[in-house]
Amino acid sequence: MTIAQIEHNLQALFTNFQQEEFIYQLLLAYGHRQATIVRLKSGDRNLSKIAGEIDWKKTLFFKSIDLEGIEQIKDIPNFQGFLKHDPRFVILTDYTKFLAFDTKTEESLAIALEALPKHYDFFLPWAGIEKATLQQENPADVKAAEKMARLYDEIRKDNQTDAPTAEEVHNLNVFLSRLLFCFFAEDTGIFEKSQFSIDLKNHTQEDGNDLDSYLDRLFAIMNQPFAERDAALPKHLANFPYVNGGLFRHLHHAPRFSRKSRTLLLECGDLDWAAINPDIFGSMIQAVVTPEHRGGMGMHYTSVPNIMKVIEPLFLNELKEEFENAKGNLKKINELLKRIWRIKIFDPACGSGNFLIIAYKELRKLEMAIFKEIDRINQTFSTQFSGIQLNNFYGIELDDFAHEVAILSLWLAEHQMNQAFFNEFGRIKSPLPLQSNGNIVQGNACRLDWEKVCPKNPDDEIYILGNPPYLGARMQNISQKNDISLVFKNLTDAKKIDYISCWFYKASTFISNINSKYSFVSTNSICQGEQVSLLWPLLLKNNLEIFFAHQSFKWENNAKETAGVICVIIGLRNCDNSKPKLLFKNDIKFNVKHISSYLTNSKNIYIERQSRPLSGLPIMDYGNMAIDGGGLLFLPEEKNILIKEYPEAQGFIRKVLGAQEFLKGIQRYCLWVENSQLNQALNIPIIRNRIEKVREFRLSSTDTGTKVLAEKPHQFREMKYSQKISIIIPTVSSERREYIPIGVVEPDTVIIAPNQVIYDPEIWIFSVIHSEIHMTWVKAVAGRLKTDYRYSASLCYNAFPFPPISEAQKQELEERAYGILETREAYSEKTLAQLYDPDKMPAELREAHRQNDLAVERCYRSKPFESDEERLEYLFKLYEQMIEEEQTKGTLFAVEKKPKKKK
Repeated sequence: MTIAQIEHNLQALFTNFQQEEFIYQLLLAYGHRQATIVRLKSGDRNLSKIAGEIDWKKTLFFKSIDLEGIEQIKDIPNFQGFLKHDPRFVILTDYTKFLAFDTKTEESLAIALEALPKHYDFFLPWAGIEKATLQQENPADVKAAEKMARLYDEIRKDNQTDAPTAEEVHNLNVFLSRLLFCFFAEDTGIFEKSQFSIDLKNHTQEDGNDLDSYLDRLFAIMNQPFAERDAALPKHLANFPYVNGGLFRHLHHAPRFSRKSRTLLLECGDLDWAAINPDIFGSMIQAVVTPEHRGGMGMHYTSVPNIMKVIEPLFLNELKEEFENAKGNLKKINELLKRIWRIKIFDPACGSGNFLIIAYKELRKLEMAIFKEIDRINQTFSTQFSGIQLNNFYGIELDDFAHEVAILSLWLAEHQMNQAFFNEFGRIKSPLPLQSNGNIVQGNACRLDWEKVCPKNPDDEIYILGNPPYLGARMQNISQKNDISLVFKNLTDAKKIDYISCWFYKASTFISNINSKYSFVSTNSICQGEQVSLLWPLLLKNNLEIFFAHQSFKWENNAKETAGVICVIIGLRNCDNSKPKLLFKNDIKFNVKHISSYLTNSKNIYIERQSRPLSGLPIMDYGNMAIDGGGLLFLPEEKNILIKEYPEAQGFIRKVLGAQEFLKGIQRYCLWVENSQLNQALNIPIIRNRIEKVREFRLSSTDTGTKVLAEKPHQFREMKYSQKISIIIPTVSSERREYIPIGVVEPDTVIIAPNQVIYDPEIWIFSVIHSEIHMTWVKAVAGRLKTDYRYSASLCYNAFPFPPISEAQKQELEERAYGILETREAYSEKTLAQLYDPDKMPAELREAHRQNDLAVERCYRSKPFESDEERLEYLFKLYEQMIEEEQTKGTLFAVEKKPKKKK
């Protein structure tokens, strides 16, 4: 079915819309057969027996449901339950709003139902048209990855390895690497053309029952020099060359095969493996590593376009620019050639070698361009071979097998580039037997001496690069925590930093005062929140600077199951003001004077946590913590039952406000009993039972503090509320929002943790923290949950620089605050989540905020700011000035670092 037909079908669906037929018509619109839909209607394929619900295994979960207050499909409490039978798509609708989720790409759709025809592409996989999530990848790589993954899945079925042991996984990885080599060899001139595939097809049974013994015998032969082979060996086997290099050295029995898996194996052989990037090996490994090990040892498998984001600004663009400037000048060309031959590339978390391979290939391509230019200048053909040696490529990898594959992959990359060299210049080196090339060391990069792995010589030019493992403090195991303690011996708060910080610190130490630079892909958390002031002074202390950076983006890889995470790319060098600095935002490049540790276009400064507001603003507190096992909280229907049976309980019930209640207008209540009211409250059986439930929950805890709270089971840990008003600030807020939704709450409403609260403030405070300039500050210094903002009092509020203002200015801010609140009231039918959705924000509310923004910024200066960069530069300078003033007065409220406990 064509896309044009699908579009036509969707238009027709809405022209004659029938609610009860909607989902079936939608499936038909994408080419599902009428007979299949008839069976689905009859319940034949529907695993659900609930009216209005369809659970079609591996295809669809559909439910007609009330979506009032629901903005995103994952907001549904039982969302995970919809995935029980592995549907490709989940669809929820109330026939006004339409929510959908693609479980393969993890993309969401949240639209008005009538807008569905505009989003026809979302369900194209139903029509056999997968969305192009890898547009920039080499199509041959993607196809090979999928084919090999299918083969692996089938082999697991044949060998009943639903829960393979580590040894079985290792054996299967070795086997797949041998297959990959054979496919590669028969398409690139190492073997005769299609030698492996043809021999396999002609000398094994179609049902696959003898394929494992055939492969065991063949792989053993490839490990034998011709002189040592049995003279009676069949010619078709004797014709295979001696490979050596360790790939076939050890005995690893091939798995059993079936007719289907043999067919898949032959289909893999039909691919053009000459077009495959050797870095596909990494993707192959990830496809077979068991899920609990996936990424667990820092093995990251990265797509070529993303690797180029690292190596181009690190060194490649500079070399290419030097080449362009040297064209026509033989002396300069030869100097560049010698420079390239001296370059060392070092990946201290190399996995299966992706970064090293791409760096090697790019240098070889540049070298060939240089040879062509030399021939052009000399009007002759040189007889030189490549001077780029694999021995100049260094790596450290924790996993033993990935370390072996990295060595093999580098060799394949060398052979591939030698083939390209032959096609260009007509000369080539013999590919066999394999040589052990590349300086890839197996071990723990946090504990090895990097200078022993990659020695530093006076004439060397060394580039360190890679994608080390990123694990937050809560995700680290004991060994990783010990690694951090070893690397950061003198850092008191080392336990708070990300595991990847070890690589940054060791790289900063390595490149100091030599001709070297480094760049790593990292989790964005090391450039946010408290980690900045903990880590970056150590990284930059030896006269280093950030010379390029990619701000937060979703990092993808080309393995079977791409695991996108939010990353940054950061490049460091010894300070050099003569060369430009590059800041990338959404892949748009900006030339800047400075790049701060927050990856902003500003001078470097470290924002430290403050225990009290630096600007004299009122105290921001944490919401009340229940720690109750649900005993103190009531749903509306539970509250109503209580009041109906015991009207006197009304005095013990208060409205409760958490982030979900605040943003989505959800009603919830809590038990609020002062000590003086306890005996009266205990006379009400429902309340007495609730209090006992809380006591039991707290006593069952292993936490000492929680056990102590069992002494007052009728209360929250804190009992804080306002006499007048409170300002509530959700701790986590979507990065999509232009403003974090902030609210003014009436007295006697209990605000619960983890929300931040200002109790009984003046209303102009709402204006200040709901402004664009405050959001600019939050974006720079706040921590993140993925890419969402994590608002903390100590960094976002207490450290926020705001100048003293006059009563007249306070009056204006108060008016602007009421302007925002009154505009919200005009849209009382909408939740705050809806009002602050950037795609749906009413124009009147946006204008009210604009007026507020201008009023707040006039408190800083009369001239309006022209950009966030200008705002941030001003804020950082003011922060620095205020810190100096506080230090002079001796009134600084910096959060004290706790001393280490004595052992």
